Amino acid sequence: MAYNLLKGKRGIIFGALDKNSIAWKTAEKVHEEGGTFVLTNAPIAMRMGQIDELAKQTGSQVVPADATLEEDIDNLVAKSMEILGGKLDFVLHSIGMSINVRKGRSYTDEKYDFTTKGWDVSALSFHKVMQSLYKANAMNEWGSIVGLTYMAAQRVFPDYNDMADNKAYLESVARSFGYFFGKEKKVRVNTISQSPTPTTAGQGVKGFDGFISFAEKMSPLGNATATDCANYTVTLFSDLTRKVTMQNLFHDGGFSNTGVSQEVIDQFSK
Repeated sequence: MAYNLLKGKRGIIFGALDKNSIAWKTAEKVHEEGGTFVLTNAPIAMRMGQIDELAKQTGSQVVPADATLEEDIDNLVAKSMEILGGKLDFVLHSIGMSINVRKGRSYTDEKYDFTTKGWDVSALSFHKVMQSLYKANAMNEWGSIVGLTYMAAQRVFPDYNDMADNKAYLESVARSFGYFFGKEKKVRVNTISQSPTPTTAGQGVKGFDGFISFAEKMSPLGNATATDCANYTVTLFSDLTRKVTMQNLFHDGGFSNTGVSQEVIDQFSK
């Protein structure tokens, strides 16, 4: 059921790769709620995914951009306002990548060139995107910027590797830039700490299937799906959450506040 929560609102959605992507599901929900947007991803990711299919489905245009390159982001912001006919109301940053994870290197054996590249793509890009939006005065008042994160920023999940550090940095950027964006431009900045979700990127983490099963047993409401996250993101883009900013919002079925569940106790009591 749609509620027209985003009727007349315009934005940019980063990171839609395929139908498993949270960004893909979010684009579908934003479209259902009346929002219009530009889709973007790095050129290499676009060649791997099916973003053109999503663009056709939602009546959107695609503007390729490498989120680590300031000139690409500046061009994206300018073109998006041109395509959409004005300033923006929402932006979703749904980007994450660890070369160390891809190459099977452990946290105690990082190749730092890989670490730096992953940090740039996964975390510093959030600052670059917001700085570009800020300097271009591209956001309408009461606009909303959302980044996706994971609670490995607060707790240790060994195989999440250097992505945990990247997410901690991302959350800090959201708070710090959120202060300036809120104070000076009445724009909200938040991160959503999502349940482990079987996206293309998520499934690249070692032991992911076992962990998603564990999280399901630990969460009173069960794991939040990509579609659940898309619905939650829509509420943060809407006018219903105008005074929510600089928050890291756990969207995980209660996992983050559960010490142990009966299901886990039963599992280890066998």
